[in-house]
Amino acid sequence: MTARDDIIALSARIGRSIIGQEAMVERLLLGLLANGHLLVEGLPGLAKTRAIKSLARNLDAELSRIQFTPDLLPADITGSEIYFSEGGRGEFKFQQGPIFASLILADEINRAPAKVQSALLEAMEERQVTVGGKSYPLPALFMVMATQNPIEQEGTYPLPEAQLDRFLMHVEVGYPNETSEGAIMRLNRDEENEAHGEGKPTPQQRLDPQAIFEARKEIGAVAVSDPIEKYIVALVFATRYPDRYDKDLAKLLQVGVSPRGVIGLDKVSRSYAWLRGRDYVIPDDVKAVVSDVFRHRLILSYEAHASNTAPDQVIDRIVELVAVS
Repeated sequence: MTARDDIIALSARIGRSIIGQEAMVERLLLGLLANGHLLVEGLPGLAKTRAIKSLARNLDAELSRIQFTPDLLPADITGSEIYFSEGGRGEFKFQQGPIFASLILADEINRAPAKVQSALLEAMEERQVTVGGKSYPLPALFMVMATQNPIEQEGTYPLPEAQLDRFLMHVEVGYPNETSEGAIMRLNRDEENEAHGEGKPTPQQRLDPQAIFEARKEIGAVAVSDPIEKYIVALVFATRYPDRYDKDLAKLLQVGVSPRGVIGLDKVSRSYAWLRGRDYVIPDDVKAVVSDVFRHRLILSYEAHASNTAPDQVIDRIVELVAVS
């Protein structure tokens, strides 16, 4: 099997336990393939936690779940030096925290204070943890999926815009449709029967992480033509200088997308094209992922907030205005 066949098979196995959230599963795989981190936002019960748990079950990689709470400390995530005494001699040894797993579920990241959020985001960016003047590298396969609940904002600590920029994508999760809702009930029923010994779980082969690294090599070779490069840059610059395209659009934007956005859009577009079986990027690949890459990087104006204009509406307008050269 090729690396792409392995990833398609992995997606299918995850999809059997995550019903009605195909877009979220695809974005989860895109984040893994593009070597980036995801911020997933949705109401409770929409399979956000279940999705990354299913990925961990089907991928030979360790999963750590960190439940963010107001009393969490940075050392609870990164680990700390512990004093050990043996044979009359004492020394400090570093005890790794949960951040040293390959897959990290940062559940309700906006429930923890800024110090804890910064510790996680620094590890995400640097891919290492420094304690007591010594650096400890994180696993080669490393992805954080942080979740946020869009309701119940009392007692939360919103992530600063500058730190949101460290996430490759901001994925919004909605309700499944009626057909999927019925399938979810039946799946839950089947899983309960299996838990009570009335059915046999299907054995699943865990994918070797080497397949992810092979896929990343192939994605690195996906061609991006000059017109597509110019299109990606034009989309980014339309967020920074919207008055060049539309005066009304300019009233809605305060700060545009950073250089991390252009890098992220390039990576995710190539990964999306590769998943579709192509070794080159087309404009539709860019359009398919631009909202997820830009959504958390735009700072809207007071006028946009006053008129209840969502970031996605602004992005859709930018996509309408910017033409492929």
